[in-house]
Amino acid sequence: MGARALRAAISAAPITAAMLLAWGAPASAQDSGAPGINPADTAWMIVATALVLMMTIPGLALFYSGMVRKKNVLATMAQSLTAVAIISILWVVFGYSLTFVGNGPWLGSLDSWFLAGITMDSVNPAAKTIPEALFMLYQMTFAIITVALVAGSVADRMRFSAYVLFSIGWFIFAYVPLAHWVWGGGFLASMGVMDFAGGLVVHLSAGISGLVAAKVMGNRHGYGHDNLSPFDLSLAVVGTGLLWVGWFGFNGGSALAANSRAVMAITATHLAACAGALTWGAIEWATRRKPSVLGMISGAVAGLGTITPASGFVAPWHGIIIGIIAGMVCFWACTWLKHRFQYDDSLDVFGVHGIGGLTGTLLAGVFATAAIGGTSGLLEGNPGQLLIQLYGVVITLVWCGGVTFVLLKLVSAFVPLRVSMQQELEGLDISQHGEALQ
Repeated sequence: MGARALRAAISAAPITAAMLLAWGAPASAQDSGAPGINPADTAWMIVATALVLMMTIPGLALFYSGMVRKKNVLATMAQSLTAVAIISILWVVFGYSLTFVGNGPWLGSLDSWFLAGITMDSVNPAAKTIPEALFMLYQMTFAIITVALVAGSVADRMRFSAYVLFSIGWFIFAYVPLAHWVWGGGFLASMGVMDFAGGLVVHLSAGISGLVAAKVMGNRHGYGHDNLSPFDLSLAVVGTGLLWVGWFGFNGGSALAANSRAVMAITATHLAACAGALTWGAIEWATRRKPSVLGMISGAVAGLGTITPASGFVAPWHGIIIGIIAGMVCFWACTWLKHRFQYDDSLDVFGVHGIGGLTGTLLAGVFATAAIGGTSGLLEGNPGQLLIQLYGVVITLVWCGGVTFVLLKLVSAFVPLRVSMQQELEGLDISQHGEALQ
């Protein structure tokens, strides 16, 4: 080494040492923005928020639009896009405050409506290591996708104006109260109901509401005898991939920190999706001689939805068992149960998300491991937890199903719920939006 290079190395040593010390040392309160706010947790939750938003657009939009007919692809995408726009505004205006500010048994308060009092330094008691604004955004993405999920049950036939009115009402009267009861310190949380990332709040609520909506609106014209096969399953496969990856933020982010529990939740989530896809495909292979692509992606989503409430409470290998159960139970719901009762749940929201959310919520009470989530389940000698989970299921079914029925009747007093027969035959792309795929 020459003299000049040696002098340069010596002069740079203090700078290099300082950089190494800064890299390895904990961030100060000034670096993190406020006392208690952790930069690593904040960074992870920013990523998780983006992942969950990606689940609706483009994930759910592609997944749903790939399974409808060509004449309804744009209309189906528009429903997901509209849910993002409407629910985001409503969440900021009053949804966040009523759900997560205040701990009343039934609702929160309006103390933070329009985000009043939320500053760069404020935190929510539920997530003390990240900025409150980030916690608000993360929870917003859950509200968005839950409302968007319901639309899958009435795809191909719901009038766009009715969808907008119903979405607003359902968010206010179904989602916000239920989310507060389970996650915001309400009476179900006080009872000890476990729902790590939305088995009740997201999947079961959307599933039962979709079933009620499908029954109230009636079947599509031609259901049971016309060709209602998907337009482009490749879109649905891409949508499934986006949902699958986004679910890492959905379940892993629900730990609200960059910690080992988040990693355990992500691992269980991935394994459940794999087991669900393989199980559904194997059943079709055994009964129909061919495993369909639609069946495998349905099994993957079933596994993802079913592991959701349990993901932060169970060991990774439990995810495999829960995924296998999800594949079997949701396959049964989407075939035998659906055909037995002849309801036209267009995209099987009830069969996959509703039954999956119900099953996963109960299985959380079976497999919960105290070493991971702090609560024991049936297998660790706490059978009472299973009864608590069952109570949460019943409350969700009754409340969300009842609210959906009443809302649809109210909306129908102002605008027709479904398009005319001619408009349905023509397609919702043209009749509702004046556009169509070429």
